[in-house]
Amino acid sequence: MLLNGRVAIVTGAGRGIGREFALELARQGAAVVVNDLGVSLSGEASGEDPAAQVCHEIESAGGRAVPSHESVADFEAAARIVATALERFGRLDILVNNAGIVRDRTLVKMTEDDFDAVVSTHLKGTFNCTRHAAAVMREAGYGRIVNVTSSAGLRGNFGQTNYAAAKAGIMGMTFVWALELAKSGITVNAVAPAGATRMTASLRGEDAGPDPRLDPAGNAPLVAFLASERAAHVNGQLFGRTDFAYSIFQHPRQIAWMHRNGGWDTDSVAEQFETMLGQHLQTVGMVMPAGLSQTSARS
Repeated sequence: MLLNGRVAIVTGAGRGIGREFALELARQGAAVVVNDLGVSLSGEASGEDPAAQVCHEIESAGGRAVPSHESVADFEAAARIVATALERFGRLDILVNNAGIVRDRTLVKMTEDDFDAVVSTHLKGTFNCTRHAAAVMREAGYGRIVNVTSSAGLRGNFGQTNYAAAKAGIMGMTFVWALELAKSGITVNAVAPAGATRMTASLRGEDAGPDPRLDPAGNAPLVAFLASERAAHVNGQLFGRTDFAYSIFQHPRQIAWMHRNGGWDTDSVAEQFETMLGQHLQTVGMVMPAGLSQTSARS
């Protein structure tokens, strides 16, 4: 087991992909703080307690786990998530920032509250938890942080202004933290997972049957590896999953230049653009698995 003796926090770990992260980290020997508010897909209270259910699964298999019902979007509550790990297990080695909600709308139909709620959970929540966890990890001289981003943020996706903005922001924070924390023995990477969960149910349709290509458990082995000592050389990287494959993204980088001695005016830009830069224009949008549509669930 790669994570014997380690302690992990997984946010949004009560259902879906986050649940699979928590279960796999526990299988690999980690004690896990299972953080989940039990809210609906859009962030409203549901009266459910999936965090306790996941803890029961882990403990029934011989592992150690404790539930946390704090909101990652609240800075002080995020501190209490970290405190739970220290109080119950005495240390903190791993943080997986997975918590999230969705409120999909096209730009002209998206409300301010739709935008703020999603960004607060994904982007600010990732900052809040990492801010508190990193202080503990720096003191110990060791840590593994895995942020959950999305192809929606890396490539764009119809109807997801709020979600894409948050996930692209998480990519940027991953790069910064990888630079800042490396000297303290802490790695920071990001993963864009894939899976059939509550978040994708409206895309697949009510009658869609199980698809092994979209099993949310397929993301967990990569995250467990990144959370281990064996991934000490992996830092500041973006990974993804498509079907049964793991992939790695290159950081956004310049791929072509147009240069003119003395600089440019508008007419010369217009004359030269197609031959110099226009031939390198990229396709916008996520690569969707067969049978899924970018626009089928967007209103």
